[in-house]
Amino acid sequence: MKNPDYKDYVFDFEKLDVYKLSLDFVHKVISIIKKLPSELRFTIGGNLIRASMSIPNNIAEGSGKRSKKEKARFYGYSLNSVRECIPSISVLFGEKEISKAEMRDLRSDCVRIGSMLARLIQST
Repeated sequence: MKNPDYKDYVFDFEKLDVYKLSLDFVHKVISIIKKLPSELRFTIGGNLIRASMSIPNNIAEGSGKRSKKEKARFYGYSLNSVRECIPSISVLFGEKEISKAEMRDLRSDCVRIGSMLARLIQST
């Protein structure tokens, strides 16, 4: 089942644009990590995948919290995970493992996701 149709099984957080964008970001990260040499794939690549996965995971978990304070806390964790991605992206670029275009694209996604999360936190 490669592309299942989940229209009938949608959670509230799946409707959030920031959640959708964060999933797209994870897919970009995975496609880049797959191209890395094995010594980097399992070190910096593993860290980047964990940090990027933490973004949608915490959005999902936060959406299920009852209190506004709890929701905001988990959305804050997501925002911290966005920030955690930046050093890995910078190192991969510095080591010439990703192109300037890839680095700019990933960083741009991080800025956009971070801005959306900041607004979500303020509105909670």
